[in-house]
Amino acid sequence: MVRLLNSTLQDAGYSLTQPRQKTFKALLNKQPQSMHDIIMSLPDVDRASVYRSIELFEKLGIVHRLPIGFKYKLELSDLFLEHHHHMVCRNCGKTEDMPVSQPLEQLIVATAQAYGYHDPVHILEVQGLCEECFAKSKHQH
Repeated sequence: MVRLLNSTLQDAGYSLTQPRQKTFKALLNKQPQSMHDIIMSLPDVDRASVYRSIELFEKLGIVHRLPIGFKYKLELSDLFLEHHHHMVCRNCGKTEDMPVSQPLEQLIVATAQAYGYHDPVHILEVQGLCEECFAKSKHQH
């Protein structure tokens, strides 16, 4: 994975610095994270360096933002992760990966083509209440 990161950066004229490598590793094999979570997991990296690394990673398609309400979380893009969707608890913000459904993927492609779009990419987020929040909400009524 670090080789792919390095080649992606080099192809765009950038080098793999220590802060960039550490920021990438903080995202690797993890659920989507907030900027706060990423920064807290990297106490030895300057906050500004983390922000600059994430900004560059977004620009180069290495990471993408998952909008969650008025906030967002970050995760590695499909270049580094297998394509997937997300389930998000609209109460506590818990985010989980949801496996890809081939019929849904085919429907997205067919819908895009019906509108004259080709080679669609997408981010799908399904919101609901996680088991814990749902159980709490039932007890409050």
